[in-house]
Amino acid sequence: MKFQDLNTAEERIQLMEKLSETFLSRAGKNDEEGLFPFENIKELKESGYTSLTVPKRYGGKEISLSEFLCLQEKIAEGDGSTALSIGWHMGIIKSLGEKNNWEESVFKDLCEEVKKGALMNNCATEPQTGSPTRGGKPVTSARKEEGFWIINGRKSFTTMAPVLDYFNVSAVIEDSGEIGNFLIPRNSQGLEIDETWDSIAMRGTGSHDLFLKNVRVKEEALVELFQPGKKGAAGWLLHIPACYLGIAQAAQTYAINFAKDYSPNSISGAIIDLPNVQQKIGEMELELMRTRHFLYSVAKKWDEANDETRSMMQPELGAVKLAVTNAALTVVDLAMRVAGARSLSAKNPLQRYYRDVRAGLHNPPMDDMTIQALAKSAIK
Repeated sequence: MKFQDLNTAEERIQLMEKLSETFLSRAGKNDEEGLFPFENIKELKESGYTSLTVPKRYGGKEISLSEFLCLQEKIAEGDGSTALSIGWHMGIIKSLGEKNNWEESVFKDLCEEVKKGALMNNCATEPQTGSPTRGGKPVTSARKEEGFWIINGRKSFTTMAPVLDYFNVSAVIEDSGEIGNFLIPRNSQGLEIDETWDSIAMRGTGSHDLFLKNVRVKEEALVELFQPGKKGAAGWLLHIPACYLGIAQAAQTYAINFAKDYSPNSISGAIIDLPNVQQKIGEMELELMRTRHFLYSVAKKWDEANDETRSMMQPELGAVKLAVTNAALTVVDLAMRVAGARSLSAKNPLQRYYRDVRAGLHNPPMDDMTIQALAKSAIK
């Protein structure tokens, strides 16, 4: 069964739950060995999931932000690295369809490739600039030469690098000083992946360095011009908190199942009946409940809003990411307290969840930027 054959969001969520169970069965091995989840991505492509955010005008399902986040959350319950990786591709395609700021023919061609299984991601981060959301100007350069663009530079944190078909690379145009995004196919001469990803969190995202040496692309590869740090509100970035919410849910599920099964001879029955254990489970449920309501209420607002309303939602979107990510840290910590020292075993998924949710602190937007944006919004 493919996602495109299903008529309701509920049916698509049920299919994703089945896929997620398979991802969970592989997650421990992939994490332990630092493997990219090739099988998971392949199955998501074959199921038709990776084209669900293609606009209807180009033959896609154009699913809502709310449904997209729910599906991403389900993936993350199985494997956080898979969810975060594919979320970038899905969200970017969704955003491009909403903004319509690319040349129509270029975006249409990309969507046709996506419907065949092609994957893409933005490549903006560089060691010299830090997070692009802080407004750093890229060092990567582009110059015009005989009707082509010549791109030189190095990008870090190129998530899903092992399987990307297109790299949307930010670069400074040498003649004008303007900054643009250039859509570069994987088979471009001079494009190389330097396998540098050695993080202890989200080990399976394959976020390697992208090396560009005199990469020659057509004139239409320049897909947009922009100002760093001023891209405006981006509802699609809520795929980030959705991912960490899914990991937190997986942690709570594990803790509850552990507590039901664990019966030390010092008590009668299982530890699930102990008041102190139920206290921790209740605290986890509260964190999950309030952040899930926050995430999906803002997503619904985005789905129902016009462009003007969406343009004013940036502080709200940032607040969701901050709240959900930090709540996920709390939930995983509580789950580990329920499981005790066993949670630190290399074979226990809780230690993986603990490492993975820490990565959320370093995904955009950063907490300090969100608090500043909220302060400015309140002052206004």
